[in-house]
Amino acid sequence: MVHDGRGAFYIGDRNFVVRRAEPVPPAAGEVRIEVAYTGICGTDLHIMHGAMDARVARPAVLGHEMAGLVAELGDGVTGWSVGDRVTVMPLAWCGGCPACRAGHTHICHRLNFIGIDSPGAMQSSWTVPAARLVRLPEHLSLRDGALVEPTAVAVHDVRRSRLRAGERAVVVGAGPVGLLIACVARQAGAEVVVVELERHRRAVAEELGLRAVDPTATDVAAMVQEWTDGAGAEVTFEVSGSAGGVRTAVETLGVRGRLVAVAIHPSPREVDLHRVFWRELEIIGVRVYQHTDFEEAVRLLADGAVPAARLVSEVVPLDDVMAAFAALESGTAIKVLVDCGTGA
Repeated sequence: MVHDGRGAFYIGDRNFVVRRAEPVPPAAGEVRIEVAYTGICGTDLHIMHGAMDARVARPAVLGHEMAGLVAELGDGVTGWSVGDRVTVMPLAWCGGCPACRAGHTHICHRLNFIGIDSPGAMQSSWTVPAARLVRLPEHLSLRDGALVEPTAVAVHDVRRSRLRAGERAVVVGAGPVGLLIACVARQAGAEVVVVELERHRRAVAEELGLRAVDPTATDVAAMVQEWTDGAGAEVTFEVSGSAGGVRTAVETLGVRGRLVAVAIHPSPREVDLHRVFWRELEIIGVRVYQHTDFEEAVRLLADGAVPAARLVSEVVPLDDVMAAFAALESGTAIKVLVDCGTGA
């Protein structure tokens, strides 16, 4: 399929323009991808709101959750063929900073997050380093494949939590990442409760077979005490980004419980450090993912352990990208995908 070479460009002031974007021929070690679907995430929404204008050079093509087909290979690229079904792990690291030298390349001090710091996937043709490709199996649809990146976030978060089968986990916040964490935690054998203020998101959690609690109608701490026979949860995931979410995540943990800080908080939060001391709690930071997390995310989606179809609320054409952002901004959508041309 030949694309018309179009992209959605963020130009500031909460606005995008869709215009011609010439395909970039791949240099040595690069591939050009015909993009099928690109997902919109909370970070993209923050950018659209202007919160990251100091970082994002405009006009900017955003997007880092995607799936598509390899269209062209640069010199020296091996192991890939035109037509291969792929997604992209959108991280480029320097290799020389202290984090990279310690093996933590995903939190490189000079990390280039592709789709934020450099052009992203919200365009019909996208050229990236071949080393960043992740293969998708034939039986996984490209639409579902666009959820590999956020699923990899959830896989990384659960892996960092050291969650074990039979443990109890509280997920505070049932947005896309919170729901994915709950699904991955359940797949790991944990018992899971989701805490969410918004009624629609609770309903989606329940459709996924998860227990969902409204914190305005339920004393969450008391409920967790009853659920765990007074022990408290072994793990909590704070995904809400709110001060109240932090309090809930801390107060529902049992002795030596692990609080996983998933959400990006816009300002410092108060934490009950006396409780951290008294119960020997751990606070674990999590950020993005590693290659092994992408591989596991592909497996979970391909096996149906993560129900991608139920998480996609809407698919819109590239020309209607502003409608996609409006749907996400409304709070009633879980995951919105932009059809960049190879979809269907």
